[in-house]
Parts: sequence; C-alpha cells; structure tokens
Amino acid sequence: MAIRSDLRNVAIVAHVDHGKTTLVDKLLWQSGAFRANQDVAERVMDSMDLEREKGITILAKNTAVQYGNVKVNIIDTPGHADFGGEVERGLTMVDAVLLLVDSSEGPLPQTRFVLRKALQARLPVILVINKVDRPDARIREVVDEVYELFLDLDADESQIEFPIVYTNAKDGWASVDYDPDNPVDGRDLRPLLDLIVEHVPPPSYDEAHPLQALVTNLDASPYLGRIALARVRHGIIRRGQTIAWCRTDGSVERVRITDLFITEALERVEASEAGPGEIIAIAGISDVTIGETLADVDDPRPLPVIHVDDPSLSVTIGVNNSPLAGQEKGNKITARLIKSRLDTELIGNVSLRVLNTERPDTWEVQGRGELQLAVLVELMRREGYELTVGKPQVVTKEIDGKLCEPMERMTIDIPEDYVGVVTQLLALRRGRMEQMINHGTGWVRMDYVVPARGLIGFRTEFLTETRGTGIINHVFEGWEPWHGEIRTRPSGSLVADRSGRVASFALFGLQERGILFVGPGVEVYEGMIVGENARQEDLDVNAVREKKLNNIRSSTADELERLVPPKILSLDQALEFVREDECVEVTPAAVRMRKVYLDQTTRQKMARGRARDRLAAEQN
Repeated sequence: MAIRSDLRNVAIVAHVDHGKTTLVDKLLWQSGAFRANQDVAERVMDSMDLEREKGITILAKNTAVQYGNVKVNIIDTPGHADFGGEVERGLTMVDAVLLLVDSSEGPLPQTRFVLRKALQARLPVILVINKVDRPDARIREVVDEVYELFLDLDADESQIEFPIVYTNAKDGWASVDYDPDNPVDGRDLRPLLDLIVEHVPPPSYDEAHPLQALVTNLDASPYLGRIALARVRHGIIRRGQTIAWCRTDGSVERVRITDLFITEALERVEASEAGPGEIIAIAGISDVTIGETLADVDDPRPLPVIHVDDPSLSVTIGVNNSPLAGQEKGNKITARLIKSRLDTELIGNVSLRVLNTERPDTWEVQGRGELQLAVLVELMRREGYELTVGKPQVVTKEIDGKLCEPMERMTIDIPEDYVGVVTQLLALRRGRMEQMINHGTGWVRMDYVVPARGLIGFRTEFLTETRGTGIINHVFEGWEPWHGEIRTRPSGSLVADRSGRVASFALFGLQERGILFVGPGVEVYEGMIVGENARQEDLDVNAVREKKLNNIRSSTADELERLVPPKILSLDQALEFVREDECVEVTPAAVRMRKVYLDQTTRQKMARGRARDRLAAEQN
C-alpha cells in the first residue's frame, strides 16, 4: 500500500459545548486562512442561523489548513447525540479523531457516544483536554476518567495508547507538557498541529486499484445543482471524466463529472484532478445520494453503504387545519409542498425516516431526538411552511417476542441541595440510578438510565425545580422491555371554548386557574390551549368575555387590577408540553398549542372512549 505523506484527514469529536468549533476557528486564523484585518464572525464554521442562535453545531462541515508541506482536512462534527448521523458520516471521511474533553466537566454522555463510534471505526484517537484555564479545572482526574471510558467501551490495548495535548482554544494555544500545578501558557497551536502530523496516519491507497470514492454528504448550489461530497479511496478523479455511479439499489450508471472542487480553508477551489485521500466536492450527478460510490467506468467496485443508528423518537407532521390556517405569512400550506420538503430533507439526512399514516395529509417523521425533530420543524417554519405537529412519541421495537422501548443514559450535574427533588422527578419517570458522585464542591453528578419517553418534557420541569442551575445531558443507550405507564405531566390544559380576541377582563378571572399562555388582543379559536390548568383535568374556558358596560359607575372602578404576563412557549417547549390528544400549530408568525379535535363534544366522546379502553386493559 502506498501513502500520501502530504495529507492528513482528521475529525474533531466531543460533547456539545466543549469547544470544537472554537478550536477550528483558531486553527484557521493561525494557518493564515484570513487576512489580518478581515471581519470574521466567531464560530465561523457554524454558518446556519439556527446554529448561531442555539450555540450548537447541527451539520458536519469540513475545512482545511495548510501546515508546512502538509494539508490537514478537518471535519467539525456536532456534539449533540440527536445529530449522530452527521458524526457517523464524518468519521467515514477521516483517518483519526481529536477527542475534545472539557478540563472541568470531563467525559459526558455525548463524549461516550462519539468515542464509541470512533472506536468501532478503528480510528486512532488524540486526546485534547480543552479549557485548561478554567478555575475549576481538574485535569488529572479528567484524564483518568477518559482512560476509564476507553476501558468501559472495550477498547483494546492499541486504542488505549493515545497522545494527550492540553489546549485553551479560546486563547488559541496548546501544550503537550502542561503541568496543572505550575501552568504555563502556550504561544500557539503548533504543538497540536505537530501531533496531528505525527500521529494521524496519512491516507493509504493501492496504486493498482481502480477509482473508488464514497459519497458521504450533499450540498446544493443555485448554479451547479446538487453537489456530492466524497472522499477518494483509490485512484484519481478528474474534471470532465466519465465514471461509474454505483447506486444504493445495486444499479450502475455512466455519468460525467462537470465540476470538481477541493477545500482550502473555508473555500471550495476548482481543481482539475484529485488523488487518493482527498475530500472532494463534485457536480454533474443530479440524483446522487449519501452512501453511493463513484468508481472506475471499466471496473466499478461499490463500497459498503453507510449505516447509521435507527431512530428512537417520532412526531407526526401534517397540514395546518386550524381556523387561522393561511392567515399568517405562511405561503406553503398544502400537503404536496410539505411532503416534497420532507422528501428533500431525507436526501441529505440519513438519520431521518418519513412514513405514511392513515391520513393522506399527515406523515410520521422519525429521528434521533426532540432537538433534531424540533430543528427540522423550525427550519420549515422559517421557510414559510404552516404545519401541525403531534406530540413526540418513542419508536418501539419487538425483540425476542417482547415489546421494547429505547433507553437513554443521562448525566445530571446539580447543586447538592436539589438531589432529593431530582431523584423524585426521575423516580416518576422510571429512571434507574447507576452512579452518584459528590465532587466536594457543592455539586453532585448523577448517572441515570431512563426510558426515552420519560424524558419528553423533562428538561423544562428539571430547570424549574433546580432554579435554572442544573445541567442535563443524555444519549441513546439501548433497548429494554416496556417499563409500563409513565405520567409525565400532572396538570391539565385551559382550552378556549369559542373564537375571538382575548379580553383582559376574561384573563383576570382565568389567571387564578393556572398559568396563561396568551395575552390581551390575541386571536384564539375553539379548542386552542390558552393556559395550563393547576389541576389534572382539562378545563374549557371563555377567554374572550368582556366586561358588560352600563351607565352606572361602580364603586370599585378605580381599583388597580394587575394582569400576570403570559408565559410564551418556544417551539421546543410547546412540543414538550402537549399531551397525546394535543398538537402544536406552527406558522412563520406563531407557535400555538391546540387539541387534535377542536369541537368540545367530540373531545368529550374521545375522552370517554380512552377511559373505557384503559379500564378494559387494566381488567385484562
């Protein structure tokens, strides 16, 4: 096997918010990718609006830095497990990974997730201890925890031997000899780049092997159409060349490469040819999709199709059929447009599934978690779609004749004062405590394994009970037999019983019943949820009732009445809040919650039917 000593391909993997994108920023600056006076946004790799707003990476992206005679291709991957499909695709393009770990928080659930994928792919690991400047850094303990994690994931002897580098990505320096007892700041990131050049295996290839490249991602251009991102495994690919396109269904077609690009810093640069190990972007294949192989036209040899983990959560997405449909800036409201958009999302997102339902205008969308599904709905909302989104449900599976449900491994960091209340919350959700560690700093770390459906709506309640101080992270763990009924929301809903504009007078009486979600002047309709009832059952209320006026002045007319400001829920919070018989109406201008059946009489009949079914199930 021959090697390309002038090239290195590496992915940066880590738990969310441990500093991957910031580190890539500094590598680009120090490699001369930007002019000294160039105006560049922080976290330049997070180019989507949603990525900047949420402060997370959603899509895996690649960049390249030149270090001496070596070109280093870097894949910046998401840290959140909901976007694990992006991580798995990124790992197919590289020869090693940089495992980034926070010097204080240590390995967390998503660290376990991304490391497990790297070890399964037999990729060498370079451990990067980041944020070493934190006052609460505990570097030695974190390194030990990483070693324990490797052992826990059944790493072999060769995988456990890995180099360690200590970084402060925000200030842009790295050191391989960092002493936490006598810290000395480094000057730049050269020690990290030296380690990459020394320890990341250069791409290897067979000189006699025909052309072979695996498509791992897709992009689009208004001028070039669909662009396939691929890594060349063997051979040389050239612009204008006719190649064999090995499709996922087993067929092979002859196609011509119209344009060929390679990455330099953040730019795609035209190239006449690209050799083995290079990460390329090609245009000219209109229907190419992820997992397909580009091969030699005379000797096509397809590579294995990329497989990602199965979805564990689903929501129903359908047309908006509320009385206010089409009245709020939404210009894409038909079932045909919604289905076309969902099919388009499937092309570039291998971890999603779209299934038909009994209704022709509603589809079941399966994904990795609430965040991934909420991001899809938010993107569609911003593109002008109006949707009805159902309550998230877990995807079940039958194993050995038993109904099984997905389980999540969850790590919680909380002040020790809240241990009791959090333990109680998770006991109601069938959580199983695996470990509890008191760091001696007033903070406690708790490890749980919880049914995924028990975590739907948990985050909001958790933050409320811990006064916003708790930190929660979770990742898919596996499948276990069904754990029985879980009641995650103790309160009912305040439901509008008629249409109209909300009146202040009506709200004065309703605010004693619970928490309101609407303010004066808001348009409501029958079946729309206007608040959270303090009691368990739903309550139909008149939110548009106005004060009757007459010519007699009341003795209490001048008394000051204060209206509590409404609680405005975000899309994520609304999806967490709704029950099985409720859904979320999403438009470009608003997020509303409503009952699936708007008519009060129909809802009462359905409730009686569910009660009869529940009673029959208990008797059996």
